[in-house]
Amino acid sequence: MFAAGAAGVLLTAGIGVTVPVGAAGAPSRGGSVPATALVVGVRWSGHPGFDRLVVDVRGAAPAVTVRRVPALYQDGSGRRAPLAGKYFLEIRLSPAAAHDGAGRSVYRGPRTAAVPLPALRGVAPTGDFEGVVTAGAAFDAEPVHKTFRLRSPERFAVDTAHPVGCRP
Repeated sequence: MFAAGAAGVLLTAGIGVTVPVGAAGAPSRGGSVPATALVVGVRWSGHPGFDRLVVDVRGAAPAVTVRRVPALYQDGSGRRAPLAGKYFLEIRLSPAAAHDGAGRSVYRGPRTAAVPLPALRGVAPTGDFEGVVTAGAAFDAEPVHKTFRLRSPERFAVDTAHPVGCRP
């Protein structure tokens, strides 16, 4: 019973949340421009009372915005992201990149994935352009979520509530 109450206290509705971070990274060789955080992966797990989506970052964590959107679209092409679901969250990290200075991808997570958890139904990266990395998450029910940053290593988490009795 305590776990159910604790999960309920931890999870709150978030319409749009920005987690600001100070100057991102260490100075570059020139000494004045901060290094861009690299988004290297996305992963998820199921827990009693909530599902967790984690965005793994190399370097100092960038500012992150999570907002509800009516649909998810791929940057560049404008095509709808192929995720099943009725409700969507867009996760936007900036300044960030999912590629190195030579243009090679450093992102090692899934490209598009169906997720068989009680709340989270799918995940897809949707953009990596001009210092902004975006990803999307899909849900069958309107997501009640909480966002926060974790350290050592740097990562950003989105917890989405589901009925306590559900098991992944």
